[in-house]
Amino acid sequence: MSIYLLARYTMATAVLAVIAGCGSGVTPLDLLAGPSGPERVDECESNRRACLYEGSYERGERDYAEEEAKRLNQAQVRRIRNW
Repeated sequence: MSIYLLARYTMATAVLAVIAGCGSGVTPLDLLAGPSGPERVDECESNRRACLYEGSYERGERDYAEEEAKRLNQAQVRRIRNW
């Protein structure tokens, strides 16, 4: 009889763990992606000027950086709209 009781408690614990995991909104891919959101420390948030590049660019590097920034911004806008 104690084996059945242990099995019931184990099953109930597993079900509660799955429910808690589903309610958190974290997917396995989020775990693989690394820290983000509140856990991530953004160096630029507190001191924006520390993240501005003031050196010289190589040929074509500035254009590439601007295009990449536009692409990343558009991707973020799409992600926010679909959220």
